[in-house]
Amino acid sequence: MSAGRAARVAARSHPAYIAFVLHRVSGVALTLFLPLHFWALSQALNGAEALDGFLAWADRPLLKFAETGLVLMLSLHLAGGLRLLALELLAWREWQKSLAAVGAGASLAVTLVFALRLV
Repeated sequence: MSAGRAARVAARSHPAYIAFVLHRVSGVALTLFLPLHFWALSQALNGAEALDGFLAWADRPLLKFAETGLVLMLSLHLAGGLRLLALELLAWREWQKSLAAVGAGASLAVTLVFALRLV
């Protein structure tokens, strides 16, 4: 492996790069979800029967699993945003490398709590 390729592989396995990718992917996933969310909310404007029909349709195991993924994306995006704010507003310290791991752990904890409440 060439030195340039080895440096790119090393850079892409760095926790900060992984946090960057997760923040971008979670942002795209949330952006794709928003139109569906607005559509679901609009069902309430069409009357109680339309909303009840949608809620009955949404009460499926696959959608409950997707909701858990949505909570994970939301918490990852929040943690990534807080990490970016810390990087921009705080002086750099060596312990800040651990912020990505702490953020990922907190995101997984929030998702686990949400998933356990669904069961």
